Amino acid sequence: MSKLNLHVPNKLSVRLSLMVVFAIAILLMAALFIMFFVSRKTVKEEATQKAEQSLEGVVQHIDNILLSVEQSTGNIYWNMLNYLDKPDMMYMYSRKLVESNPYIAGCAIVFEPNYYKDRGELFMTYAHRPYSKIYNPADTTIIMAESFVNRPYTEQTWYTQPMNTRKPCWVGPLKKNEIEKEPLVTYCLPIYTGQNKVVGVIAVDVSLFTLSQIVLAVKPSPDSYCTLLNQDGSYIIHPDSSKLFHETVFTQKKHKGDESLEETGRAMLSGKKGCEFFRLNGVDSYVFYQPFERDSVQGRFMDDMGWSAGIIYPEDDIFGEYNRLLNYVLVIAIIGLLLLLFLCYVFVRHQLQPLSMLTTSTQRIADGHYDEPIPDSRQQDEIGQLQNNFQRMQQSLSNHVGELEQLKALLQERGSILHTTYNEAQEANRLKTSFLHNMTDQMIAPVNSIEKNVQTLRDHMHDIEQEEADRLTDDILSQGNTITDLLNSLLDISQGIRKKNEK
Repeated sequence: MSKLNLHVPNKLSVRLSLMVVFAIAILLMAALFIMFFVSRKTVKEEATQKAEQSLEGVVQHIDNILLSVEQSTGNIYWNMLNYLDKPDMMYMYSRKLVESNPYIAGCAIVFEPNYYKDRGELFMTYAHRPYSKIYNPADTTIIMAESFVNRPYTEQTWYTQPMNTRKPCWVGPLKKNEIEKEPLVTYCLPIYTGQNKVVGVIAVDVSLFTLSQIVLAVKPSPDSYCTLLNQDGSYIIHPDSSKLFHETVFTQKKHKGDESLEETGRAMLSGKKGCEFFRLNGVDSYVFYQPFERDSVQGRFMDDMGWSAGIIYPEDDIFGEYNRLLNYVLVIAIIGLLLLLFLCYVFVRHQLQPLSMLTTSTQRIADGHYDEPIPDSRQQDEIGQLQNNFQRMQQSLSNHVGELEQLKALLQERGSILHTTYNEAQEANRLKTSFLHNMTDQMIAPVNSIEKNVQTLRDHMHDIEQEEADRLTDDILSQGNTITDLLNSLLDISQGIRKKNEK
């Protein structure tokens, strides 16, 4: 008889525990996937909303500054038109314009060559604040000058562009050879005479350092920063001031970025609003961008400046907490599943302990120990019922085996009697056969003698003597009596055996 596997309950408890934990793990992973998918989407939407709000705020703030500069310039312009024939008044108006608006870094009033014949070929009045990288509205110092950089103003963009287009415009940021110390953007307003002729330009400078303090103060997250691009991809405002004149978003890609940076730059300069993913200096980042749209105000000349504002948002600032939370949750989930597996194994093993006992009892019964006791179960579930039913089955089997043992003993006893009787019958049959053979052998001689005598009498009936005939007749009679005695003895023995069998 083959041995039963006594480790089945332990294996069953492991399998059941793994099945339970696997099912829970699937449900947990599905729930976590849905939750974190939605959470990631929500986090990105919140970051997008925060970035868009920040961009709207910074664009609005800068545009308000530009609008205030435009309005201040317009106010001075209308007063100045009445005194174009008085060059000394131009010094007063340039100074007054700088004083009227704290965001104005300088103001230049220039005229076409030989406009004032008594003041030489070129006339320029330039009032500006002291150079400073930090905006300080409390500093009211105004410096007056009659030149700007070491080039004639007639060769500079802030003069040539409005003179050619005859329209107000914003120029900048000015290139390095067009500024003295600090980067500037300049509002250029043509000066018209009564004949609608452009005779000069009012150029009002706004320091990029002033705008940078506004733009760079916008930080939706610790490592994010805001930038402002010109229409050619050059940086108007950037945290790294060295990029303002040396790099554009396209040249930067060749040295420190990847291919996605150029696509991001083109997207920012497309005049559209959106979000792009790129990698810069080994950092995965998102850029949220929108065009620099100016508010429409009555009387304002709405030229397209071609600027684009963007917020560089490192991916870790957006999803850092999310990723850390995800890692924590995964670690906790794994530890929880392992703990659940252990608890399930302990619980299932305890619940299946009766099966282990029943397996052992089954093995003992299979080995022939039918009277092996099985205790009562204290469990009321199916396993407890199985143990109790198995106990009743074992008791019934034990009783049945006992009855079989008794029947076996009885059969063995009767078999022994039958065997003895069979042996006696065999012996009796052997004796009977031997007796019959003996009786037959004893009857052969008399029969042969009788046959011989009768044959003699038949053959010599007329010539046999009387004495010989009498002797033959006596011999036949004697042999017949012998046969009769033998037959009587056979009948007596047969009747005795029959009576013995009947008893």
